[in-house]
Amino acid sequence: MSRKKQLLKGNYAIAQAAIEAGCQSYFGYPITPQSEIGEYLSEKMPENGRVFVAAESEVAAINMLLGAGSTGVKAMTSSSSCAVALMQEGLSFIAGDEIPCVLVSVMRGGPGLGYIYPSQGDYFQATKGGGNGDYKIVTYAPSSVQECIDLTYKCFYVSQKYRTPVCLLADGMLGQMMEPAIVGEYPYEEIDQSSWALDGAKNREARYIASIDREQESLRKRVVKLFEKYNQILGNENLFEKYEIDGAKLVITAFGSIARIAKAAVKKARKNGLKVGLFRPILINPFPEKIVADIAQKVDGILDIELNCGQMLQDIKSSVAGITTIPIEFFGRPAGMMMTVEEIYEQIEKTYKKIVEKKYGTACI
Repeated sequence: MSRKKQLLKGNYAIAQAAIEAGCQSYFGYPITPQSEIGEYLSEKMPENGRVFVAAESEVAAINMLLGAGSTGVKAMTSSSSCAVALMQEGLSFIAGDEIPCVLVSVMRGGPGLGYIYPSQGDYFQATKGGGNGDYKIVTYAPSSVQECIDLTYKCFYVSQKYRTPVCLLADGMLGQMMEPAIVGEYPYEEIDQSSWALDGAKNREARYIASIDREQESLRKRVVKLFEKYNQILGNENLFEKYEIDGAKLVITAFGSIARIAKAAVKKARKNGLKVGLFRPILINPFPEKIVADIAQKVDGILDIELNCGQMLQDIKSSVAGITTIPIEFFGRPAGMMMTVEEIYEQIEKTYKKIVEKKYGTACI
């Protein structure tokens, strides 16, 4: 694989990045708009002496992932939306068992089967989880093909370092679009898993991994340990983008693909004299509540923009609750047409007049 910049489709970029990261096992079942990941890996994994399994279902794939991850090897699956919904029980088991693995979720429109239209309707699915119990799925959200590569590396590293499932949450636009990117070398240290992995009990005592715990106090400690780990991840592995935040009166919040369009609209607003900034969380779970709260105390309003009917919006509101009473507006669209720069800019103008100019008058521009 060339280390030079090349024109890459998002799905292929993710797949090649997984190979570069040292993924040893892939299990998957096709569903658009992410099927090219499995297609690519069906050829490349065997070529590299690694395991590729076309599972009979998404339920089978996630349980194969559990099994492979329990041996300490780097393992991955990929799917989309309604199919990821079928994986929720398995993800809950993987989280409870503290098994490292990577899930690539390329969102499509929903609810139900929906269609392959651009959508961010699975934010709740990825960050709140559909399985049982107290746990989180650590989730990163890219906004470019280059970030699809870089964050695939990050997902493997974080999953191995903290023994946790990690999700790369992309969408149909990112999976299918092509843009210049570099597939560089895996930049992280390798993590030794020999102290816990089920790699055969030769010359050592047998090990046991299970999420079942019949002792109440033991189960309580297990769950508390999980959340201590999530706090460590937020503190050590957090990623976000701030753009023109200093001196902003209105801040736009957005994640994933729509954030790059929102950023272009913010640039246009700045050129027209509007004091607008952008905050984009890249690690969206655990959510960077303290950073959002800090920003909120320095601005006059927030405009959240998403390709859904207001999912990250709930985390934004929760972050500032009891800290500030600034207005939080929302501009969203469920599955279908991607927003344009002009549409977002018009909404920025309306919100700016409603919040900022109403407070300071036109002199604030």
